[in-house]
Amino acid sequence: MGSTAAHALDRLGDLIRAGALPGVAGGVPTSLKTEAQAARVGTPLLPLEDAASASGAGGIRLSIDGADEVDPDLNLVKGRGGSLLREKMVEGAGDRFVVIVDESKLVPRLGCTGAVPVEVIPFGAPHTLGLIRKVFDGVLGFHARLRTVPAPKGDGLDAPFLTDNGNYIVEMFFEDGIRGDLRDISDRLLRITGVVEHGMFLGMATTVIVANKDGTLTVINKK
Repeated sequence: MGSTAAHALDRLGDLIRAGALPGVAGGVPTSLKTEAQAARVGTPLLPLEDAASASGAGGIRLSIDGADEVDPDLNLVKGRGGSLLREKMVEGAGDRFVVIVDESKLVPRLGCTGAVPVEVIPFGAPHTLGLIRKVFDGVLGFHARLRTVPAPKGDGLDAPFLTDNGNYIVEMFFEDGIRGDLRDISDRLLRITGVVEHGMFLGMATTVIVANKDGTLTVINKK
């Protein structure tokens, strides 16, 4: 959970405690961090399967989150914090997905400002990494690596980063962003055995709210 979602969750807790949202049964957390903060601010939580099937209550009516990158077609890069799988499951199950970012997150192409994450299972992760590299073989400036964190005992050896699901993250880097058909690239990545999900959220955002440096807001709706 990034700072945008954290602020939104704090405000949501305030509104629920004040009785200002009587029709809201609860929320579905997209990470363990979000779940912990929701408990602190008093936001009721529901399992995804309960919220998504609650037809009488409208199901998941609205998802709100930040993004690492937003392109002109409102495609996103998300999950640099490692929660991309849960985020995509929850946000894909709702009626509307509103993204809140500052203007620095607007990019001409996905992959311009940092890693595009891919969640992979730990078994055979170096092999899966090699298969991912083959998808972009010959792409100038492309490289990929397993995300690591310093070992807890400080012995100088890095340990693999673990997602909330106990998986690893492969970070893909592009010198000048991803060029080509994003959906084709998505399909090729998802066909790799060992890949669980990637951080390209294509065609999912319905509205993007951009906070500008001058204090104004720009609202961009999906065409």
